[in-house]
Amino acid sequence: MNFLEKLKLRWQITSNWQLFMICLVFAITGSASAWASKPILAALNITKDLPGAIYWPLRVLIIFPVYQILLVIIGTLLGQFKFFWAFEKKMLRRFGLNLE
Repeated sequence: MNFLEKLKLRWQITSNWQLFMICLVFAITGSASAWASKPILAALNITKDLPGAIYWPLRVLIIFPVYQILLVIIGTLLGQFKFFWAFEKKMLRRFGLNLE
C-alpha cells in the first residue's frame, strides 16, 4: 500500500479528488495564516527587532489560532467542511477543549 492510499485510509476518504482538495486546503491555509497574522503582529508591536527567542514563539502563538480558523473557512469554501470540522474538533480535544 503506497503513501497516498495509507493517507486516504487514515483520513477515511475514498476519492483522490477529495485527497487533492484536502492537501490544497492545508497548503493554502499555511500561507494565508502567515499573511493574515501580519496585521495582528504589527498591532501588538511584535517585530523582528525583538530577539529571536521572543519573536518566534510569539509569532507562533499568534499564527496558531489564525491557522485553525482559516482551516475551517478555507476548507468550507473548497467543499471540505465535514472533514475539517472533524479535524478541528479532534485538535481542540487534544488541547483539553471539547465542542460537543
